[in-house]
Amino acid sequence: MSRFQFEVDATFNNARAGILKFENKINVETPVFMPVGTRASVKAVSQENLEEIGYELILTNTYHLYLRPGTVVLKEFGGVKNFMSWPRLVLTDSGGYQAFSLSKLTKYLDDGIQFKSHLDGSPHLFTPEKVLDIQNIINSDIVMPLDDCAPYPADEKRLRESLTRTHNWIQQSHDYWKRMQYNRTQSLFAIVQGGVNPDLRRESAQFMSTLDLPGYAIGGLSVGEKNDEFQTALSATMPHLPPEKPRYLMGVGSIPEILFAVNHGIDMFDCVLPTRNARNGQVFTSEGKLNLRAEYNKFHDKPIDEKCKCRVCKRYSLGYIRHLHKTQELLAYELSSYHNLYFMYNFMSDLRKSIKDKTFDSFLQHHTALFTE
Repeated sequence: MSRFQFEVDATFNNARAGILKFENKINVETPVFMPVGTRASVKAVSQENLEEIGYELILTNTYHLYLRPGTVVLKEFGGVKNFMSWPRLVLTDSGGYQAFSLSKLTKYLDDGIQFKSHLDGSPHLFTPEKVLDIQNIINSDIVMPLDDCAPYPADEKRLRESLTRTHNWIQQSHDYWKRMQYNRTQSLFAIVQGGVNPDLRRESAQFMSTLDLPGYAIGGLSVGEKNDEFQTALSATMPHLPPEKPRYLMGVGSIPEILFAVNHGIDMFDCVLPTRNARNGQVFTSEGKLNLRAEYNKFHDKPIDEKCKCRVCKRYSLGYIRHLHKTQELLAYELSSYHNLYFMYNFMSDLRKSIKDKTFDSFLQHHTALFTE
């Protein structure tokens, strides 16, 4: 059993520190950052390393796992956790975002999303019911419904289409989740849409709140919109979500955005940014972002971050890791990704502590300034 109870331990204005208590005895402290393992692998980081850092909950993707390795393989293994040897928790996205990001291969219908595989062009149809069936085979702990993530920018007509589909599909998903008794072992979240239109965001949040679901996600942000649009849309959404349920901001992972969102009551985050940036030579430190490939690091015999206690900073010099990146050695991606995920884990831990200690204001101001370009 992997359902959960959500408890808020401390608040500071709208920011809150809490805990997700799962029935399999795994607890997840919030606010939490979830590493992204799209294809059952967090790029360049092993499951042992994720456990070593302390992660309990990671994200995988329904669309990609459906195509490879496929549901037949996953069913044979008893789900993705057995398949990838991950004894902790998994959240799966529904594939709605992939329809947005692979828009040239997709077509929206009233009953689902028709797409061509980006691998071989084969046709497929995702319906609200089918994505829940797939996620049941994946055997994830938290599942997402099919939604229509409108592009940015989008006109009012397209945003209204997105809202209508998303609302219809969550109702279908909710009913099917209960009818198939998936609710006994998996927790379904709703997804709020509405683009950067604050009125539509409010409308969507209010509609989703009428459904008594385990949690509530906010989708369709961090897709190219301006920072003030992001902030306005999120601010319009938050007052209309149930305060007793966890709130998940999908696909957001920059430090300033996380801090803004936590300050408005968000509890959960996921993003490829820490590992993607690491593979491209950018790491996070107690002094802000650092370009590993910069020439001035060539003779640097100190670690990436002298205040960091990760095993990379304990052993390897910045000059050496720069060399690995410049020569495109595979070890560069492993070491940099490990460091960034270690940083994110401890950043979230310090963030939670600041909420409990009532010092979140200064924490927010300091780190926002440090990581704002």
